[in-house]
Parts: sequence; structure tokens; C-alpha cells
Amino acid sequence: METRQPPSPSPQSTPHGQQEEAPTAANTLRAPAPGLFAPLPSQASPLEQNRLITQGYLRIAHALQAIVDPSFQPGGTSSMMPCWFAFAPHASQEAGKGILGAEVADRIIDAAQGEPASSMERALDRARHPLAHRISVAALSHALSWYGLPRDVAAALASLQGALNLEALIDPRTLATTAERFAKLYLGAPGADPLSKAESVVVTLRRTLNEGNVLIFTDIGGSADAYLTWRQQVGAAPAARVLAEFSLPTSRPNEAQEAYTFALQHAQQVPRPSDFERLLPGVDSASLVVAAFALYEQSRQAPSAAVRDGLIGVANNYLAYREQFHAVRPAFSPPVRRPDEVSRLELIQALTPVVCLEMGTIEWKFTDYASTQRDRDGRLITSKATEYNWALFSERWPAILQSFEFGYRSPKALWVEPKPLVRPDGSLTGAD
Repeated sequence: METRQPPSPSPQSTPHGQQEEAPTAANTLRAPAPGLFAPLPSQASPLEQNRLITQGYLRIAHALQAIVDPSFQPGGTSSMMPCWFAFAPHASQEAGKGILGAEVADRIIDAAQGEPASSMERALDRARHPLAHRISVAALSHALSWYGLPRDVAAALASLQGALNLEALIDPRTLATTAERFAKLYLGAPGADPLSKAESVVVTLRRTLNEGNVLIFTDIGGSADAYLTWRQQVGAAPAARVLAEFSLPTSRPNEAQEAYTFALQHAQQVPRPSDFERLLPGVDSASLVVAAFALYEQSRQAPSAAVRDGLIGVANNYLAYREQFHAVRPAFSPPVRRPDEVSRLELIQALTPVVCLEMGTIEWKFTDYASTQRDRDGRLITSKATEYNWALFSERWPAILQSFEFGYRSPKALWVEPKPLVRPDGSLTGAD
């Protein structure tokens, strides 16, 4: 498998409750390990990088939540509105599930190199999917075979979705559209033979998710690490000092002040401000990040829970905007397509209906979001979830904002830390 060396983080680069122990389960990461924000090992696999990123986010989340919630203790839970970094480990975990799906697909492709499967059941046996996933993966595999894809290829491409929201494929319209899109990707993929063409799809997904995760962690995580380091040196800082003294590459104090003032004026607005390209024209997204840290500090001084939550909510939107509008874009829309890849835009579109975000004891699903939206094409033969493309900022941004609101309703759930990813054969990932 291909590995990448992520860029090193910039030295300045995303009601109080009684403390209680977070519910834990076997294999749960019980506490954030210190010092995990560092250049990732050069030879680390994408799954190992994902594990380190998820743990790094956990460390940062606990440190920043203690700023907005003085009663919070690392390893515990907070009933207060969570900061952006409380969501980040769960989002990283979902990327890891997709990378794991690529590894499972590789398992099928590698086995087929020596002996093509004699039946679809034999091809799926090689993936060792748990029964709960196998039914939906098998349905997509058979649907792909209707387009003439070989059994091993169909099983491999269907397995890319094995760790995501497979319930989406229960809708026969979603199943049919997803199969059609994957078949189109396969037929147009580079490669001299069917397995090579399938590997092009798998490689594209692995790189997209890995690069996106690394880009976000390096940018937003690096900014938070720089802020926490600065704060450790100066102590608890009022918002005014943050705006005047803390900076990031391309941020400007006057822009950060403008964004901070805007947040104070609109913190109670419903829905929360989010169209920052229009609302704060000319303000660099790095300045939004600085303003977000100042808002977290100011939230400690808020006169009421409503004001406090409003400030945290806008701060979270500032960080999410930087993440989605700036940091992750190169992964979804690279300027040039690599010769061994398929279209990343088309691949993410095919996967959009199965997008989900498990946050401890709750789960947000894109299909639930899409069901509340208007029917974009007015055709009964297409499901709403297939009418969107997660790779496009304009189409994922409203959904991401809704996922935040979903998480705000169950703040304690976000402090149930993600379990290590487990391969179908039972082995843990991240120890390659």
C-alpha cells in the first residue's frame, strides 16, 4: 500500500455538568495520549496515520473543552456545548472506516490474482464481512455484476462501503444508482485488466480519505496545537489578548477582530451564521480560526448559558468553515488527476448516500439529512440521497452544519471515544 509523509505542522499554524466517567467498552481509547501531535512516521500506513490523527484530536479536544468548560476533566464527560474538536475524532474515525474498506477490497483483489472466485459467495467470503454488513454488500455486489463486472471486482468495489451506513442501500433506488455509478467508474478506470481497473478505484478512495484527513489535522490540529502552546506560555488569556497577540500564517489581527465582533453581534442568530464568504468578505479563513479561539475564551465569561452556547457555536462554524472550505478541498478536487486514479468527484458522489458520522452513542446519517430536503430532480425513481455530491463544498456544508446541531443535542455522547478499528478477521488496525 502507498503511504504518504504529511507536512509537518506549522509552529503557528483547526450547563456545567457534574463530572462522571464516560461509558467505556472493550478496546475503547480511554484517555488521550500526550504528545501525539507530531509529524507522523514516514513509513506509517494510512490506517496507522488515521489512528494517530484520531488520538491527536482526542488530546486537543480534551484540552480545549477544559477552556470552555472549567469543570471538565480529561477522561470525563461534559454536558456543555462541545467545541469543534470534540467532533473531530469521530470524523477522523469515519475516514478510517473508509480506508479500512479499501484494505478489505485489496484483500479480495489480491486473492483473485491467484485464483478468481468461482462464485459471488466465494468472493465475499474472502472479505470476511460480519453478517450485518454482508447482506447489503452482497446486494451491491450482485447489482454490479448486472453491469458485467467480474465477481471479484464487484465484491471488491462493494466492500469499499462495508464500514459505512449500509442501511442506505436498503432503498432499491439508492442501490441501483450506486451500482450504476460504480460500474461507470470501473469501466472508465485506468488499468490493463479488470483487477487493475478495480485497484484504481480502491487507490483513489484510500488516497482521498487519507490526504483529506492529514490535510485537516495538519491545518486545524496544527493551529490548535500552536494556540495551546501559546496559551501555556501566557496563561489564561482574555479574548482581546488572543486577537492582538496570537496569529497564524495568513491571519491578520484586524480580520480576526472583525470576525470576533461579528460573532458577538450574531451569536444568538438562528440559524447560526455560516455563509462566511458573503458575511465576512475579504476575511482570510485563518483569521476565522484565531477568532474562534478568542470566542472559546470569551465563552468562559458569558453571562448566561444561551450566550455561552452561541459563542461556542459560531466558533465551531468558523473552524468547520476553515476545515471544509480551505483545508480539505485539495483532497476532493485536486488540480490534476493522477494517472492511476479515477475521478475523485465521481467516486465521492457514488459514496455520498452511505456517509454517516457515529458520535459515541449517537449516529448522524446523510440519508436522514437528505430526507428532510426538497426533491431536487422531482423524479420518484431517484432517492434524495443520490441527488447530492459530498465532494462539493456547497452540497456538504449544509449537511455538516446539521450534523453539528444533531451532536449539540447529546453533548455527553461525543465524549465516548471511538473504538479502535477492527479488520474483518478480528485484528486491530493501526499496529501494522
